[in-house]
Amino acid sequence: MRKAQFQWTLVLASLVTAGTAIADDAKSLNRRSLAATCANCHGTDGRPPQGSSFAPLAGMPTVLFTSRMHGFKTGAQNATVMHQIAKGFSDAQIEQMAIFFAAQPRP
Repeated sequence: MRKAQFQWTLVLASLVTAGTAIADDAKSLNRRSLAATCANCHGTDGRPPQGSSFAPLAGMPTVLFTSRMHGFKTGAQNATVMHQIAKGFSDAQIEQMAIFFAAQPRP
């Protein structure tokens, strides 16, 4: 009887751990997907090609990224097309992108 209880405890613990890992993977994939929309200009994972005039996003602190994106969104920060692009993202999406780029090594 004790062996069966122990086995069920292990099974349940494994399911909880797997569920948490799946949720973390989904968050990570969501962040990467949102950040991929920036790749055409800012490069893969926020690292533009050498000599590019676009700002690197990789390693940018979350506060700075969100501040700039909100500035573009509201028109407080000058831009050519970023004000139009930023308006397409919710505040929650901007926060997720900020987390992704902050975690990337600086170029």
